[in-house]
Amino acid sequence: MTDPGRQLLVIDDDILVRQSIVAYLEDSGFRIRAESNGTDGIAWFRGHKPDLVLTDLRMPDLDGLALLKMVKEVDPDIPVIVISGMGMVADVAEALRLGAADYLIKPLVDMEVLTHSINKALAVLDLQRDNKRYRRKLEKANRELREYVRVLERDQQAGRQVQINLLPPTPVRYGDITVAHKIVPSLYLSGDFIDYGLINDRYLSFYLTDISGHGASSAFVTVWLKQLVRRIIRERRIFHQQDAFQIDAAEWMSMINQELMRSKFGCHLTCFVGILDTHTRQMRYVLGGHLPLPVLVADGEARFLEGKGKPVGIFKDATWEVYQATLPEKFSLMVFSDGVLEVLPAPDLIGKEQCLLDLMKNNTGDLASIWSSLGLDKLKDMPDDIAVLTLNSVGPNPGGDVS
Repeated sequence: MTDPGRQLLVIDDDILVRQSIVAYLEDSGFRIRAESNGTDGIAWFRGHKPDLVLTDLRMPDLDGLALLKMVKEVDPDIPVIVISGMGMVADVAEALRLGAADYLIKPLVDMEVLTHSINKALAVLDLQRDNKRYRRKLEKANRELREYVRVLERDQQAGRQVQINLLPPTPVRYGDITVAHKIVPSLYLSGDFIDYGLINDRYLSFYLTDISGHGASSAFVTVWLKQLVRRIIRERRIFHQQDAFQIDAAEWMSMINQELMRSKFGCHLTCFVGILDTHTRQMRYVLGGHLPLPVLVADGEARFLEGKGKPVGIFKDATWEVYQATLPEKFSLMVFSDGVLEVLPAPDLIGKEQCLLDLMKNNTGDLASIWSSLGLDKLKDMPDDIAVLTLNSVGPNPGGDVS
C-alpha cells in the first residue's frame, strides 16, 4: 500500500518517460521531484535527502551507476531503483552490487510494477530506520544501565566496607580462649553478621545472625542490629552480673525480637547467642531458629549443642529458653550460618549435618582448616552467604591466615 507524502526523486533525460512516471506516481500519492540529468539530480539529493531515488541508467552527463554510487556514499540506506531500456546482465549485476534496491526494464508497460517496487523498497527503508532507532535507544539504555551498575557496585562496595568496619577484630584472645570469625558474602553485601566482646573482664558474649534475604536490604539490618545490641547492653546492662548471666540471653532475644517487629523491615533473622563465663567455663546460650546447630569438638569427638527456638522477628510474644553447657579445658566451638549447608554433598538435612560433624571431628579449630575441610577455598562463587565463628582453647592462634 502506498504511503502518501513520501518524497521521491525521479531522474531521467527522456522527457516523455519522465513526465509519464511523475504523473503516475503523483496520482499514487507521492511527492515527486523530477530532474532531467544526473548532475542536477545528485545536487538536489544532497540538499534534500528524499526517501527514494528512481534513476535512468543511460544518461549523457552522469549515468545511473555513477549516480547510484554517489547516493550510497551520502546515505547508504536510501533505496535507489535503476530503470533502463537495455536489460544487460552486466548492468543488472553491477547495479545490484552497488546497492540498488531493484532494476526495472523500459518500457514500463504496467506501472503497478513500479509502485510495487517502490513500496517494497520503502518498506525495507522503514525497517532499517526503525532498527537504527531501536538500536540507538538500546545503546542509550545500555549506557544508562552500565552507569547504574557502576554506581550500584560503588555503593555496595562502600556498604561492604561499612560492614567490615563493624565486625570485631579477628582473631582475639580472651585469657586462654581465642575467638575468630570469617564471613564471605554470596554478593557484595552479606546478611550474615558476627559480633563478640568481653564484659566486666569475665563474660564473653558472642552471636552469629543470619538475616533473611540477600543484598542491601539484609545488609542494612546487620548495621542496625550492631547498634541496637550495643545500646541494649549499655542501657539494660545485660550480661554484667553473675545472676543476669543465667537469664540475659533470653532477655536479649526478646528485646531484639520486639525492636525488629516494630522496625517493619519486612525481614526476620535466625541466630545463635552465647555468653561464656571465662572463669568457670559455664556457657549459657539461646537458639533462634538457627541451623545448623553449633558444633562442639572435644577429645576427638564432635557433637551438636542441644536446643531449639523460634526465629526472631516473626512472633510478637515469642520467648526463648536458655540452655547451658560446660566447656572442657580443651575445646573448639564452631558456629556456622546456614549457607554452609549448601556446600555439603549429602542430599538431605540429616545427611548434611552428619557430614558436617564428620568433617569437624578431626579439625584443629582454626579457620583455615575449617574452610579447607568444607571445600570453600576452592569455590569461586558462594551459593549463599557463609559465616563461621569459632571459640577455641586448643592452639596458639586458631584464627589462622584465611584472607
